[in-house]
Amino acid sequence: MTQGFAQKLLKADRKYAAFEYTEAAKLYEDYLADAKKPRPDVVAKAADSYYYINNMGSALRWYSKLHDLQGDKMSDRHFHRYLLALRAEEKYEVADELQFSRMEARGDLNGMGRMMHQKANFFDYKNGLTDHAKYSVSNLAVNSNKADFGVAWYGDKVVYASSRDTVGKKKYSWNDQPYLVLYEAKRDTATGAFSKDKKFLQKGQTTYHNAAATFSPDLKTVYFSVNNVKKGNKLVDDEKGTNNIQIVKGTIKGDKLEKQEKLPFCSEDYSVGHPALTADGKYMFFVSDMPGGYGETDLYYVEIYSDGTFGTPVNAGPDINTIGREMFPYVQGDTLYFSSDAHYGLGGLDVFSVKIGKDMEFDFPLNMGEPINSNGDDFGFIINERGTSGYLSSNRKGGKGDDDIYFFKKEKQKPCTYTISGTVRNKKDGLPIAGAAVVFKDEKYWSPAAETRIDGTYSVSIPCGWKGRVKAYKYNYSEEEKELETGKITGELKNVDFVLGKYEELVRIEDNVEKIDINPIYFDFDNSKLSEVSK
Repeated sequence: MTQGFAQKLLKADRKYAAFEYTEAAKLYEDYLADAKKPRPDVVAKAADSYYYINNMGSALRWYSKLHDLQGDKMSDRHFHRYLLALRAEEKYEVADELQFSRMEARGDLNGMGRMMHQKANFFDYKNGLTDHAKYSVSNLAVNSNKADFGVAWYGDKVVYASSRDTVGKKKYSWNDQPYLVLYEAKRDTATGAFSKDKKFLQKGQTTYHNAAATFSPDLKTVYFSVNNVKKGNKLVDDEKGTNNIQIVKGTIKGDKLEKQEKLPFCSEDYSVGHPALTADGKYMFFVSDMPGGYGETDLYYVEIYSDGTFGTPVNAGPDINTIGREMFPYVQGDTLYFSSDAHYGLGGLDVFSVKIGKDMEFDFPLNMGEPINSNGDDFGFIINERGTSGYLSSNRKGGKGDDDIYFFKKEKQKPCTYTISGTVRNKKDGLPIAGAAVVFKDEKYWSPAAETRIDGTYSVSIPCGWKGRVKAYKYNYSEEEKELETGKITGELKNVDFVLGKYEELVRIEDNVEKIDINPIYFDFDNSKLSEVSK
């Protein structure tokens, strides 16, 4: 290795260590272009650099290379990001197959079951098979070519974060944008449009990041996320060189913030941010990467006592938190909304809803479906008390900048469904097969929809006017696939049956040699390509 070649890598590593990922990505590209045998750790850093600045197309290129180099030895974190990059590029079927195969190879039956259940729930949301709403989503005129996100209700106003102010502003080296400022604005309840926006708390914000505000029920106290700083307005880094986020609170007095203090469970050693209060102000949800969590960032909640002091933060648990990122909580009534990139979704952060039970017990999180979610990052979901409209933030395609604010409305609709039923049987003896999966595929990817009962039967509702493929399969069995199209009004299609062969029953012994007993193999006419039936 020449000295100049080594210097390229050293410079890239320095930028990466300083969280200057935009520059690091360029330098790793330059280095790897000349590397005959790229080291996996360098490829991983190149991929991560693009991942951190949300360039998922380039991230996928390097995560794919890393997977080629490491295979099953690829770390859980990098494999998770590889899946995110695939889904961001709408390669859903590839991502699903990779994820399921990895779980299967590890014998992760709980993970396989959870993934199938989440996909089934997502399928229902996506195809309008539940009582949930049909949404319309619109981009707001207030959005700039920089980051605009994180709307919070503030009486008849809203407060949101933006990095659009470039005049004399310091830049954040991570994404080379100015630091975030909180703004307040009037809102049009019909269109969601903002007007008369101005800086929130002219004499209360820091010169670094200010974002993710939430307010006490009386609107006199505000909590928001800021960088960890010390006297002299200097950033405070932890031992790894990371400047963490903390939550501060204060009393609003006109344009000033009085009695400002950071919350007692904040730390220089980890981040605590994205506060969200329940309507009665008795509990706060927040996000943290503190030790003892399940993934990159977890959701926590903490009780707020009548004297304003705080209890001990509690992790929301493994039904909510994953190996990935759980972020941007919001509570409306008995429902918690949050974003996750590891619960099953369309790619990036997706918005999920979950019912909150007694003693802070949580039901199963449900994906909010399209168009609330996209293959980009979708987060910062808030909805009004009547459940008729709200805001979300997203970096989806078609936006004006980095992250944009979107207004949504919803209308209740009665879903039009078509019931599909049938039986799955064993090829050899005709006996019913219990526990077989029956899944449907539209133009994008497979979605689990049913599991056969003990008598081998299944029944499932899919949308009217749906066209695609349906497949039945079970572990250690063959699979069968059919084309399917439903009517345009509510109806029923019976006897959509399947026959599967058990692998061990497909093997016969001839002259002490094991052979696979298969039907004749059919090819397309005048073609060496296998027919779909033979496949």
